[in-house]
Amino acid sequence: MRINLKPMKTIYTLLYILSITCCSFGQGVKLAKADKKYEKYAYIDAIEIYEKVAEKGYKSVDLFQKLGNAYYFNGNLDKAAKSYDALFALNEEVAPEYYFRYAQTLKAIGNYEKSNQYMELFAAKTNDSRGKLFLQNKNYLNDIDVNTGKYILDTTTINSEFYDYGPSFFGNKIVFTSSRSDGNQYTKIHDWTKQTFTDLFIVSMNAEGKLEQVENFSKTINTKFNESSPVFTKDGKTMYFTRNNYNDGKKRKSDDKVILEKIYKAVLVNNEWSNITELPFSNDNYKTAHPALSADEKTLYFASNMPGSYGNSDLYKVSIDKNGKFGTPENLGPTINTEGRETFPFIDANNNLIFASDGHLGLGGLDIFEAKANGKSFEKPINIGKPVNSTKDDFGYVVNSENLGFFSSNRDGGKGFDDIYTFKICTHILTGIITDAETKEILPDAKVTLFDDKMTLISETIASEKGIYQFKIECIKKYYVRASKETYNTNEKSFDAVSIIGTSTLDIELKRNVFPIEVGTDLAKLFNISIIYFDLDKWNIRPDAAEDLEKIIQVLQQYPAMTID
Repeated sequence: MRINLKPMKTIYTLLYILSITCCSFGQGVKLAKADKKYEKYAYIDAIEIYEKVAEKGYKSVDLFQKLGNAYYFNGNLDKAAKSYDALFALNEEVAPEYYFRYAQTLKAIGNYEKSNQYMELFAAKTNDSRGKLFLQNKNYLNDIDVNTGKYILDTTTINSEFYDYGPSFFGNKIVFTSSRSDGNQYTKIHDWTKQTFTDLFIVSMNAEGKLEQVENFSKTINTKFNESSPVFTKDGKTMYFTRNNYNDGKKRKSDDKVILEKIYKAVLVNNEWSNITELPFSNDNYKTAHPALSADEKTLYFASNMPGSYGNSDLYKVSIDKNGKFGTPENLGPTINTEGRETFPFIDANNNLIFASDGHLGLGGLDIFEAKANGKSFEKPINIGKPVNSTKDDFGYVVNSENLGFFSSNRDGGKGFDDIYTFKICTHILTGIITDAETKEILPDAKVTLFDDKMTLISETIASEKGIYQFKIECIKKYYVRASKETYNTNEKSFDAVSIIGTSTLDIELKRNVFPIEVGTDLAKLFNISIIYFDLDKWNIRPDAAEDLEKIIQVLQQYPAMTID
């Protein structure tokens, strides 16, 4: 008996097609659900669904873009790297921004060689400042290494298994942000983080800078929504802080139905924070967050994505007049801001700007940068190096006048999602005595000048009656110390970099002038000055020439009536 197999084959084929159709329909339903979560920034829920779909073997550009982004914006750069790796394995055309994000996540797993390759591709595809910065300095890791070692790091005891970040000095206490449930006024869970909404907490700091008992900061400041990143005036009577768009029991949403962040002000009245008001430049449709005050408290700095921003988050400043009224916010410009994220500004006692960025060249994720104050603007930002910066997100830097500071990071080895670390800036005291080279007699009132390794003037002082001078220097830098006194030859000594907090001695001896400087004296021979060269097609004085020319300047200062050819 022969069996006709054609009907059976047809049935199996139909069942197979049906199973594929049902499977595809099921995956489509899941992806649609995940997309809705993604669009509402509920990245944790979206990730769970996207991952399950991917495990079934489903692959698409849209899937791996959104999965990678969900990890990326949640600070999970390691897993974002895997998703972007799968994205680029599809060999499909994607937006240039994904080349940048992939490069960032590759840094997070230590693959700088491949990261540089994707930064090359990113730079070739755009006119983006981040690409230009990379092309201008492909050896940026060497520059970061130069600044490494300036900070001495330690952990703090206040970290929890949740988010802990955004510390701020408040007298001899620290106020910080946390999503911990212990001590939180409310137990409402945030859809985006699956943790309670953040509150502000306060902790005492002892004489050694160690943090002690944690308490909830204020029942009037903390609400059922997020509060974070406060800053306080020196008198402790005014604070600025970040909160979701919620005040006086009312919440407001943006046009796309999201409750964004705004900066609020509060004043201390009878030991209670009150008069909570939204700052006038805040808006329902863009973010303003992470306030910082200038040293004179006449300028407020903050992060925002308001119209006119260069990137996802820019740094701005706004004036505060004597009556507490605010001017018009000003973008800090392209020297500071990039098409990436610039956030968590801080202004130190010298009005230098310290901030976090993923747009400037760093080790991975957000790195912390310093931009020296230069009049009303800032110089080019410099990466402050390891160990403060890591391959992950590092941000929320603050430091006091005693060089004690804190910052936040989600680096490996932490206790929670974000942790707060403490540091001391490694500074050193360089001191010495100026004496006569032959008689060993102490030489008071000698002029002593400090230069860095590029012969840039750092500081000047006059030796005391006992011939003693003193400079405060940074640990990791090489310096030159020059001493001069009338009727003596100028002498200069170098001081190599150190890596510990402490004091070092560098005595300098001066030889008395034993010869008259007469008409026709060859100063080049007298002071062993080399021929001065200029770089090809350049007019500027080279560092080696500057050192020799300084000797001539010293002679002219000692003999004001002298003329030279």
